[in-house]
Amino acid sequence: MAGDQTAQGEVKVPRRIANVLVNSLKGGVVPRVGLPYITVGREAEVRALLRDLDLVGDGGASFRFVVGRYGSGKSFLLQTIRNHAMGKGFVVADADLSPERRLQGTKGQGLATYRELIGNLSTKTRPDGGALTLVLDRWISGIQSQVAAGGTAPDDPAFPAAVEERIYAVIEGLQDMVHGFDFARVLARYYRSYVEGDDDAKASVIRWFRGEYRTKSEAKADLGVNVIIDDDDWYEYVKIFASFFHSAGYRGLVILIDELVNLYKIPNSVSRQYNYEKILTMYNDTLQGKAHYLGIVMSGTPQAVEDRRRGLYSYEALRSRLTQGRFSRDGLTDMLAPVIRLEPLTNEELLVLVEKVANIHAGLFGYERRLDERDLAAFLRIELGRVGADTHVTPREIIRDFIELLDILCQHPDVSVDELLAGNTFGDGAGAAQGAADDAASGEPAASGARRVAAEERQDRGDFAEFTI
Repeated sequence: MAGDQTAQGEVKVPRRIANVLVNSLKGGVVPRVGLPYITVGREAEVRALLRDLDLVGDGGASFRFVVGRYGSGKSFLLQTIRNHAMGKGFVVADADLSPERRLQGTKGQGLATYRELIGNLSTKTRPDGGALTLVLDRWISGIQSQVAAGGTAPDDPAFPAAVEERIYAVIEGLQDMVHGFDFARVLARYYRSYVEGDDDAKASVIRWFRGEYRTKSEAKADLGVNVIIDDDDWYEYVKIFASFFHSAGYRGLVILIDELVNLYKIPNSVSRQYNYEKILTMYNDTLQGKAHYLGIVMSGTPQAVEDRRRGLYSYEALRSRLTQGRFSRDGLTDMLAPVIRLEPLTNEELLVLVEKVANIHAGLFGYERRLDERDLAAFLRIELGRVGADTHVTPREIIRDFIELLDILCQHPDVSVDELLAGNTFGDGAGAAQGAADDAASGEPAASGARRVAAEERQDRGDFAEFTI
């Protein structure tokens, strides 16, 4: 039986993670845990972004755009890289743009994005965000350990002075950066409050780092600095954080920004251009060597990037830098280019994906898997046999339908798989299921069979729209 075939050699997914995976995928969102259990394909894209991480870890900087249609796997790829980066010793921050969170704005939208990034700071030991205090405390304790390892015992009267000397050596290295002097003063204040056990002062420093001070006078009264992080200069502080994190023992900082489409949707053209200008500044800094230990990945839809009226390409300086060259085409993609365009998953990859999901679902709800490879192929034929499936059906929609199918089979054990697939639940189910059965009998691979079935059904309906002038 199918359950016996797949139960052998399968990696058991912890119940907590399996529950997150199933609920997230059914809801159409990317899970933040358990991604290795369902990762399929995207090897070239992941390799390219991992190469960028190596560059960042060596003191460089990188900037990439990930472009794909809704549900094509952009967010999934970003979360995959997020997990890889944390595993390699980077600090990672991610944020989704929205009407309230942009890169630049007159009503605090840029600062809102900065706050989201700092609030989501994550490390390998604190993967769920909120890692700023952890990083600062680890930095101080790390320097104390270095001083102790150098021969100065913690109970030695000279120990505090030796630690402070090393602390200020790190701080001095940040002062040459834009706004680095003020950042260093606040950092020194954090060290003093750490040593003195002044929790109120530590909280004020964290509040300043998070961009939560609204007036300079308030910051002056609490911390003695006459500057605050605001809409205009928040990115400069991101660059300082990247260098500081490296000094604190991490490999650097990786920034992941999703939903660029929200910049595309800005109705005011001037506001839109200001946001694109901020992207250009970040792009130029990373490629020209003005930023160090900093990796940035942004993702959006093709329209948000390539539309010459409202997208990134409407800003000529960006269009000239990001436009695809004349030699790239299907099957020959330049993965070293600044823009990574996601190709659809192959049918073989989709088959592997639904099999993984079927195993996780069966393990979560404690039943023997009822779907064999023939059934999985039939399901995919139904999904890929829709009109316009080549351009409109995405992995998100396929997996959402598939989990619904699994839920129904789990809750109604009296319903047979063939009966459900052959019904009208999934549109052209009968023809696709029959095609699957015929191909299984003939030995035709799922990859070619799904396309053939779709083509035959379009021909039967007289659907020749692709040839219309």
